[in-house]
Amino acid sequence: MSAAPSNAEAAVYLGLGSNMGDKAAHLREAVRRLESLGVVEALSSLYRTEPVGFADQDWFLNAAACLRTSRSPREVLEEALQIEHAMGRVRTIKNGPRTIDIDLLLYGEEIRNEPGLCLPHPRISERLFVLVPLAEIAPHLRHPALNRTIAALRDARAGEGGVEWVGAFAPEGVG
Repeated sequence: MSAAPSNAEAAVYLGLGSNMGDKAAHLREAVRRLESLGVVEALSSLYRTEPVGFADQDWFLNAAACLRTSRSPREVLEEALQIEHAMGRVRTIKNGPRTIDIDLLLYGEEIRNEPGLCLPHPRISERLFVLVPLAEIAPHLRHPALNRTIAALRDARAGEGGVEWVGAFAPEGVG
């Protein structure tokens, strides 16, 4: 387990998703709120993605973001959960419909397995809806536990489908 020095900035990668209401507006609002944690350095395009785990729901709109922050992994996670709650996320069905989902995917080179906080996110390599947008903004980024690039992890799942490019993550009117 490695720890970032106090006040050091880290590149944090987040997965964003919504499948209720105005999905694009929810994603834009989540990004706006995440700016309270640091500087959003990169945003992927938007992708329409098939639901995983609970199929009887609308398809998702997904994206990935890179945030530069001096906040700790726990602080980033707690703020993401607060944003979800403030935006109306209610957790009733596992993998069920949601106004917004913000997943902490990677925090620098951190590897952690603590109650409520696992870094890197334990299912990155299984989820094409995460790998496609993440590879768009960070294809050469190495997964610190698997020692493979995000692009290689994405390519290993090629042909699985269920992920369609929608367009740029524009401030208004996309999705």
